[in-house]
Amino acid sequence: MYMRRLFFFALSLSSLIANAQQEDSIFIKRISDEIFINGKAYDNLHELTKTIGGRLSGSPQMVMAEQWGLKTMQQSGADKAWLQECQVPHWVRGGKDEATATVNKKKTKLNVLALGNSIGTDGKKLNAGVILVNSFDDVEAKKDELKGKIVFYNYKFNPTFVSPFQAYGDAVRYRGQGPSRAAKYGAVAVIVRSMSHGMNNYPHTGATRYDSAYAKIPALAIGLRDADWLDEQLKKAAVTISLKTNAHFLADTTGHNVIGELTGSEFPDQYITVGGHLDSWDPAEGAHDDGTGVVQTMEILRTFKALGYKPKHTIRFVLFANEENGLRGGTKYAEEAKSKKEKHIFALESDAGGFTPRGFGFNATDEQVSKAQKWSILLAPYSGGTLVKGGDGADIGPLQRTFNMPAAGLNPDPQRYFDYHHAANDVFENVNKRELELGAINMAALIYLVDKYGL
Repeated sequence: MYMRRLFFFALSLSSLIANAQQEDSIFIKRISDEIFINGKAYDNLHELTKTIGGRLSGSPQMVMAEQWGLKTMQQSGADKAWLQECQVPHWVRGGKDEATATVNKKKTKLNVLALGNSIGTDGKKLNAGVILVNSFDDVEAKKDELKGKIVFYNYKFNPTFVSPFQAYGDAVRYRGQGPSRAAKYGAVAVIVRSMSHGMNNYPHTGATRYDSAYAKIPALAIGLRDADWLDEQLKKAAVTISLKTNAHFLADTTGHNVIGELTGSEFPDQYITVGGHLDSWDPAEGAHDDGTGVVQTMEILRTFKALGYKPKHTIRFVLFANEENGLRGGTKYAEEAKSKKEKHIFALESDAGGFTPRGFGFNATDEQVSKAQKWSILLAPYSGGTLVKGGDGADIGPLQRTFNMPAAGLNPDPQRYFDYHHAANDVFENVNKRELELGAINMAALIYLVDKYGL
């Protein structure tokens, strides 16, 4: 009798699970159909990139983007929407960055961009000889030669890493630490090989960090073709470079996180956060970084409202301020949540471009990741079925650490991301509509599943 009851219980449980999966599959298909047929993400991205453009923290475009974000959040159907104030850094490029190399009296212009947060040359030309280094070990080996020189960091993306994000993580230390490591030994400026393996000559900017123990010196990124050319010249002859940059800081100014909300029907005081960052570097339109994450976030809101979905938990849709050179928006969001004693149960971010989704990376316990992986079968038809441990997003990092909760980041196909990252070609035309929408579908599906079942 006991075994018979156990058998029927197992059969009943299996039937319930199958019915739930079917119900979830049907609803996720409704999400997909709504986004593919009526989606606004691509149009919103066009408006953000072409009407406003690059959105550097502190710039007039930042203010325009915040107002656009608030209006679009309201139009997308938020139960309420508001601006959350935070102070942001105000770094200014100040005009065109220039560099000219002289080899055997022949002059060649180089394609360069000042690194974010770097200082400039006060509008004057800085002239000095160039020293090639391929690593920080090289810096130490050549430390007696660096005084009064421009240090050229020519550390390349490692081509053997299958994931370009691994190559970026390996190389980005030269952008972040390189200026101060060279200034320690008296260098007057640095030029850093761009954080890319693209086949073009666009320089890729990005934030640098000065060590207060050493002098601040001008720092610029150089396009890859020019980096290879400079490397070859330095193997054959002495090279001097004349460079000019007007980069400088103004006083901190007021920026805002843009927040929209759908109120939970059962647990209105428990929060799920989904977002991307509204700011971008100035050379281009910030389409992949992170315009795509911004419009995907609002597309989830619009889709839930269009389908009449009433979440159990309150869902917040956040366009974060100042991810690129300060993380002030993400930090402020977490601080205010803590001060208000809010309960946050999950966060999701899109900040890896608008390419075809592959799945999600989770900053969570093994048990939580294992539970999420059971949803792989539901996400796989939309290209997002690879769910792995490791990853979330910079903006939601402070929130995750504050509440010690599970968090995740959308993982699109990574192979093209660093062709555009922080460079002049990060424009609307390089975003594919279907890929962008697939990302939004997978994000919406994951939020739906977490809201329904929790982690």
